[in-house]
Amino acid sequence: MKDENKTKKELIIELKKLREKITQLGSLTGKDKIGQLYHDCELILKSVGEGIYGLDMNGNTVFVNEPAAKMVGWKPKELIGKSQHRLIHHTKPDGTRIHEKDCSIYAAFKDGKEHRVDDELFWRKDGSSFPVEYLSAPIFGEKEQLLGSVVTFMDITERRQAEAMLRESENRFTSIFNFAKDSIFILDWENDIIVEANPKASELLGYSKEQLKKTPISKIHPNDLTNMSKIWKEIQTTGTTSSEDLSCTTKDNKVIPADISFSMITLSGSKYLVSYVRDISERKRAEKALKGAMEEVKELKIRLEAENVYLQEEIKLQHGFENIITGYKGLRGVMKKVEQVAPTDSTVLLTGETGTGKELFARALHEISDRADRPLVKVNCAALPTTLIESELFGHEKGAFTGAISRKVGRFELADGGTIFLDEIGALPLNLQAKLLRVLQDKEFERLGGTGTIKVDVRIIAATNRDLEKAIGMGEFRDDLYYRLNVFPINIPPLRERKEDIPLLVQHFVQKYAARLNTKIDTLPKSLINTLKDYGWPGNVRELENIIERSMITSTGPILDLGEWEPREVLTNKDSQISTLREIETEHILCILKRTGWKVSGEKGAAKILGLKSPTL
Repeated sequence: MKDENKTKKELIIELKKLREKITQLGSLTGKDKIGQLYHDCELILKSVGEGIYGLDMNGNTVFVNEPAAKMVGWKPKELIGKSQHRLIHHTKPDGTRIHEKDCSIYAAFKDGKEHRVDDELFWRKDGSSFPVEYLSAPIFGEKEQLLGSVVTFMDITERRQAEAMLRESENRFTSIFNFAKDSIFILDWENDIIVEANPKASELLGYSKEQLKKTPISKIHPNDLTNMSKIWKEIQTTGTTSSEDLSCTTKDNKVIPADISFSMITLSGSKYLVSYVRDISERKRAEKALKGAMEEVKELKIRLEAENVYLQEEIKLQHGFENIITGYKGLRGVMKKVEQVAPTDSTVLLTGETGTGKELFARALHEISDRADRPLVKVNCAALPTTLIESELFGHEKGAFTGAISRKVGRFELADGGTIFLDEIGALPLNLQAKLLRVLQDKEFERLGGTGTIKVDVRIIAATNRDLEKAIGMGEFRDDLYYRLNVFPINIPPLRERKEDIPLLVQHFVQKYAARLNTKIDTLPKSLINTLKDYGWPGNVRELENIIERSMITSTGPILDLGEWEPREVLTNKDSQISTLREIETEHILCILKRTGWKVSGEKGAAKILGLKSPTL
């Protein structure tokens, strides 16, 4: 029994006094004896916090304390002499009424034994019920004569509510524990034991729940035991921590990267480690893929930046003309050849004198090809210094040579998927001709200072104003490279061979520079056109454009005036082909000397090849 006002020790003393009173009243019998007992012990009974009934052998109430009467909603005098069962009408927890003959309260004075009931309903006077826990104990007189029973009971409503809340909390915890998306372990770290694990943990590691409880922690974290020991020490101070650099090992020895949060709990005086494990394999794979993508983006960025720089430079260039202006049948034949070869990937060699418009035809060829959406990259082999041309064509790695402070993407990489235009190919040094030949044959090369092979898909258009066959004879151009470049040759005729195009070109250039110079020319004198037609044009279309631009600047009226310009006598290519015997002999001797590396005498010397004696040569 509980005492709200007294200590447990004091209550024991009071109960002893109660038993002494019962002994002293042993001479009384039955109802009188119990009543007298209650009367003499009234103060003790009132001080007890639990409800107490005294019943005679007929089941009627002979005494009741205040707490009991208050709990059932009756006054004490209303209960005295009445059947306790009928007033309180006991029922089971589900509300089913208990018959009087089956009531445990009466069993005590029927069999003389104590009867404890842990869960039963008592009903109040107002019709409401409440759960109780009670003990029915027999009262004996002289010679072990049964006099009745004492029923001690207590309202357990709050306890039942607390138990219900506890069950609800346990169910909630169990649901969270069992259905959590993360794996949860309860670890006895000091004894290297897994105390509990949720289904997700079993799924993660490939063990059953029973197998996990038999698996040491050291087997789950074999790669992280040192870090785990540090975490255990840290968590005893902080209470919680987390780590992103740990892993778990599955039953089949697969290592899983994990984010793990830890917290400390104390159960029955022992400390346990609770770990919340999240598999980050997908995240690691995504990070790896992202890293690879970032590297690719970095490479593309470098390439795009290089392309942008190149294209910005190209935008600044002044091209000879935007469209092919011609009425000449021979040039229309050239255009037909361009249309035929453009859809293919064949290498094209454009030949012709300086200023005939080889670059213009290269652009036209690219723009009507399947590679038009990729860049046309131009390289003037004659304009680049010999020491830098390899770097320009093939790129270089950081530190490849003095001044190489960063990686440089070469023109071939920039043109990947597109077209590269190698202008003045005849000026390319011999050592780079071999490397260019490899690109033509295998579509691959290495950056200067690099070790990795770079594959490219590039269409090559080459142009030259030199006689490459003659350069081969002089040892200045590789014959194997020439045959690779000369797959589809296109010769651009000089302006002097298509003089009927001159009026069209003059009109085109006048319109072009009128807008640029903010001038207006209405008349092109016939005499001016005839003068231009009579000129030999060694500089071809480029020279004509320069003359028209200068005339537009100097003309003071609406009539185009050539000003001080006068045609000069020029040596045509036809005339230049007529050489003296001495010139031919000298050219042949020089060619042989270059081929032998200027070695005159000896078995492989130039003199032996020429059939001359060394002193004579």
